[in-house]
Amino acid sequence: MKETMKSLKELFRIGQGPSSSHTMGPRFAAEKYLSEHPNAICFRATLYGSLAATGKGHLTDIAIRQVLGDRCEIIWKPEIKPDFHPNGMKFECIIGENPPQKSWGTIYSVASPSKSTSTSEWKHPWTVYSIGGGALAEKDSSRLETPDVYEYNRLKDIQIWCEQRGKTYWEYVEACEGAEIWRYLARVWQTMRDAVDRGLVHEGVLPGELHLRRKAPDYFIRATGYRQTLQSRGLVFSYALAVSEENASGGKIVTAPTCGSCGVVPAVLYHIANSRNFPEKRILHALATAGLIGNIAKSRASISGAECGCQAEVGVACAMAAAAANYLFGGTLASIEYAAEMGLEHHLGMTCDPVCGLVQIPCIERNAHAAARALDANIYATFADGLHLISYDKCVEVMKETGQDLPSLYRETSEGGLAKEYHPGMGS
Repeated sequence: MKETMKSLKELFRIGQGPSSSHTMGPRFAAEKYLSEHPNAICFRATLYGSLAATGKGHLTDIAIRQVLGDRCEIIWKPEIKPDFHPNGMKFECIIGENPPQKSWGTIYSVASPSKSTSTSEWKHPWTVYSIGGGALAEKDSSRLETPDVYEYNRLKDIQIWCEQRGKTYWEYVEACEGAEIWRYLARVWQTMRDAVDRGLVHEGVLPGELHLRRKAPDYFIRATGYRQTLQSRGLVFSYALAVSEENASGGKIVTAPTCGSCGVVPAVLYHIANSRNFPEKRILHALATAGLIGNIAKSRASISGAECGCQAEVGVACAMAAAAANYLFGGTLASIEYAAEMGLEHHLGMTCDPVCGLVQIPCIERNAHAAARALDANIYATFADGLHLISYDKCVEVMKETGQDLPSLYRETSEGGLAKEYHPGMGS
């Protein structure tokens, strides 16, 4: 395993929901394939494993067709589970002169490409995997590899680097990324705030067969009626719900570290920024601290629910938010590490079982609870002396092992857990 890491720009991706692995990744893959085959007259995308099992609920087909148009045929093969990663897809195309626009709907319609073209006509196959957080990977190629930015991917090594120089975690980020990272994180923070603001006033029903009503506006209004302690918790809930509901409706959000867990970090930072009036510069430093925590999990384990369950998404998001909160309140290198460890440790084993393949139940509520748990982890770490037996690095290692041991039906296939026991209209 390499001991280096990629840029935080690849962890915090700005884009449309509802899923980084099932929506963003396939969209990015379609864009890349189209750029390499601009003269194709039609396309075929075959989806495998988890990508096919829950792709319709995650709008995977819509994301691909937004790029390739109605000239793309989608084939779903959930029964084929790739060894490299559960989210596999293969793109193919037919190269030729562009047909008249009017004929595309008949000759190359979504329903009929296979009838009008033989299998032998499909050329230029490209198999790629959506590995979480919008990132793509190939099995036997480094074509998609981007430069490594960080020298270390263990928090202990980073902590030693900081201690030797009297630096903080965010200063390690700046040393590796350069000062330009702050401009990008400022965009990330603005996008997060915008998602909260939109979600707090956006009423109605979320798309999909669950007909789930948005709750963020109600939680926000109700929270204002309570005294400070309950009000604080209610506001955090409302902020997390706001972002997660925006994501579920395909709105613009930031992967933190994924779309399915995008409400946790914004909720905590938004709440602390508003209640404590911290300057934006300090919030960006907290965001960099959170990013470092998430990047370690992404590098050494996974942030993909299809690969390691929801512990890799909401669990990592909780660790990120806990670390950010602890930094904001003056935490030490050790207490920040402890807060992050608790955030992840107490989500170990969490399955990914989205009902109907939608990023709604239980995903949205999990974001709200993880945001509250992150604040609790911060408080606990603040009261502690910093000494504890299980390190964050060890917790990441265990998370990976646990994820590998989870049966596939608990890893974003909607074949087990809550997804198996609940169907629209059946009640509780």
